[in-house]
Amino acid sequence: MSAVGFVSLALCAVAAAAEIGAPDGGENLLSVRRIYVDKLSGGEPAEQIRDMIISQLQRTGLFLVTENADRADTFLRGSAEDLIYTDTHQTSDSMDTRVGISLGSPRNSSGRLTTGRGVSVSGGAGENESQRITERKHEAVAAIRLVNKDGDVIWSTVQESRGAKFRGASADVAERITKQLLLDYDRAKRRVSPPPVDRPAAKPSASEAKGAQ
Repeated sequence: MSAVGFVSLALCAVAAAAEIGAPDGGENLLSVRRIYVDKLSGGEPAEQIRDMIISQLQRTGLFLVTENADRADTFLRGSAEDLIYTDTHQTSDSMDTRVGISLGSPRNSSGRLTTGRGVSVSGGAGENESQRITERKHEAVAAIRLVNKDGDVIWSTVQESRGAKFRGASADVAERITKQLLLDYDRAKRRVSPPPVDRPAAKPSASEAKGAQ
């Protein structure tokens, strides 16, 4: 298994464990008001992804992002990694053609040569092509969870990206995390407060209809 696959598998396992610890994550998610984004494990790339997550959360306007952990009611924690690796592909094509024809003078029963003509044709062609392609790739992956003051995990997600058209891999991961949080927040809100059911307008009574005329 490659290093990228191992890291992704490990982060998915962390997120799966986090989801198990959140039996009532929907309603608890609606109680989030002030978030403190803790340091993410994963070294220097994780610090950059953390800053991008803070920026994305601030732009939503849905939560207050604080640098004071004592004032927060929810903590964003997890791990992130920005990986650079080399992917190598090798192909090989070959073609080989050989042709040979040989005709000699015939002999009679006594072994003496008789009148005849000999023909000899030979040929050959060979081609072998090998191509080695080395591609440098960039991938970011993050496993993020929201934890309340009681230490309960109320939300989690795993996001990975190799970059978008106008964004790098780390920036795209930060945006995907925020979008997933907003999506789950909206789902929880709809479950708690279902949209009103459209009711048909009441028909006017006979006296109201007569007065209108």
